[in-house]
Amino acid sequence: MTHGYIRVASAVPSVRVADCRYNAAEIIRQTHEAADRGAAIVCFPELSITGYTCQDLFQQTLLLDEAEEAMEVILTESHRDVVVVVGMPIRHGGALLNAAVVAYNGNIMGVVAKTYLPNYKEFYEKRWFTSVTDVPEGMVEICGRELPLSQYRLFKTPDFTFGIELCEDLWAPVPPSSVLAMKGADIILNLSADNDTVGKYSYLRSLVSQQSARCLCGYVFSGCGFGESTQDVVFGGKAMIYENGSLLAASPRHSLEPQMTVSEVDIAQLRTERRTNTTFATNASLLRQVACPVTKIAAQAPAVERLERPINAHPFVPRGRMLDERCEEIFAIQTEGLAKRLQHIGCKSVVVGISGGLDSTLALLVCVRTYDRLGLSREGIVGVTMPGFGTTDRTYRNAMQLMEELGITIREVSIRKACEQHFEDIGHDMSVHNITYENGQARERTQILMDIANQTGGIVIGTGDLSELALGWATYNGDHMSMYGVNVSVPKTLVKHLVSWVAAGMEEGKARTTLLDIVDTPISPELIPADDEGNITQKTEDLVGPYELHDFFLYHVLRRGDRPEKIEWLAQQAFEGIYDADTIHRWLRTFCWRFFAQQFKRSCLPDGPKVGSCSLSPRGDWRMPSDASSAGWISALSSEEK
Repeated sequence: MTHGYIRVASAVPSVRVADCRYNAAEIIRQTHEAADRGAAIVCFPELSITGYTCQDLFQQTLLLDEAEEAMEVILTESHRDVVVVVGMPIRHGGALLNAAVVAYNGNIMGVVAKTYLPNYKEFYEKRWFTSVTDVPEGMVEICGRELPLSQYRLFKTPDFTFGIELCEDLWAPVPPSSVLAMKGADIILNLSADNDTVGKYSYLRSLVSQQSARCLCGYVFSGCGFGESTQDVVFGGKAMIYENGSLLAASPRHSLEPQMTVSEVDIAQLRTERRTNTTFATNASLLRQVACPVTKIAAQAPAVERLERPINAHPFVPRGRMLDERCEEIFAIQTEGLAKRLQHIGCKSVVVGISGGLDSTLALLVCVRTYDRLGLSREGIVGVTMPGFGTTDRTYRNAMQLMEELGITIREVSIRKACEQHFEDIGHDMSVHNITYENGQARERTQILMDIANQTGGIVIGTGDLSELALGWATYNGDHMSMYGVNVSVPKTLVKHLVSWVAAGMEEGKARTTLLDIVDTPISPELIPADDEGNITQKTEDLVGPYELHDFFLYHVLRRGDRPEKIEWLAQQAFEGIYDADTIHRWLRTFCWRFFAQQFKRSCLPDGPKVGSCSLSPRGDWRMPSDASSAGWISALSSEEK
């Protein structure tokens, strides 16, 4: 596998009902197309060799004989480097099975028969077929070959394991795919007919999405399309590929042309999810007594040079309409968390350091919304601006205007004299702008906030975000410390969108204008003096790297458990044309080093609400020794040196 990815294909061929030779030729053509596109496996619809809508023709010996002859042609002429899964009727004693046949390299590797036969409304499958549960397990003969028949079966290649269910099986309360996944199937293939009626497609997509999520698997669905009989129903053709609840690719419906959908399933990530999700393993243990034979297939998956599936460069930031919904939900979680904390301790005063930057702005907005929801006066919110050696007119002005416009209590305390005295006390040269110079200012500001909180009987609200915690971009016992951190699990790339979202919901006016200017201000701790024109000289992203890269790295480390070289490979595709390979490599090394070196700051993190899929709280998602070594991660990247 290439970084754990397997390319899979779902095909919807052109069909002629009961014309097995034509159908076989179309299947063969599409297997070659799948191979040309680098697929390791291709799935065709239910009864794709005969057509699903043959009805009583399934009782004709000629049709059944021609289906086997067509299968022989497929074995001979289809592409031999691709695992091919097709649907056909198979005779078994006095019964007829609706089955999937697995072929590879000119051989039939196995047969899986349908378990649940729909026999209601427009479906009459029990008129022709028998469920696999109603025939004895044993051997079934197809194309002169004897193959074992059982209710459940896995197919194991050197790179991945897959299982098969057919159409109605998915709609059952306990689908076969649930058993197959817990027995080890990474990918489920569904050979389906699935006719179209109003509203059904939406429900089907929900069903496939949920099943792939419950089973922590890839799910490849192939449904009959153009060419099936339209005597009473229409089959619109559905080729869909899902992974753990997310749609990777889907074909357009109701096409008059054959369809093929191709994407990559991340096998490595799915296996990581299963190891992490202990509920999955516990549930699987309940099936120890269920027999599920394994058929091995010596099929080596082709290398994946470049992914066809989309790579989200900003995985924490949803797109389109979902962004507004996500912002609203996060803001609600933040405010509810703070409201509960204030109610629990009986506190009516909060203290927030306001710098004119993004993080403190979001924290202030959360406090304002919380006070409004609790019916408290905004005067109980004490906003403290603490200008220092690096404070610019722009950020100072924005901080003051925002506090005035939101109607909170304003305090201004300059840190200059206190820091000058402190540096004199410890013998630090003020002209040396090193870490002592920077962190001394951060700790002075935190002391002021803590003391004002004591004065007002309040608590200090932390402003630091998830991205800063990942990089350790916080002064220990400085801005690292608070009584409650409302932004603690919000990544930097999402903070900007949250502030913009709040601004968009405001009426035109000064507050909205101020918020939008804050969004456009370069990210900086402002601990180094401004230039002669009063502009910010200390830009965070110049020092530690672009936050959009670091958030990408963080997501793939924390949420997906990916190897560093895989993350680098993905980032090169996600940020193509934005950052070159050397830049990505450099900042990923920085991320790995800082992530490990700064764990001690996260080990004593103040309380704060988890809002998304990732958190670095030692009481939540992430428990890591503060002295863990980053050597393995750095070494993995060193082997990929540019």
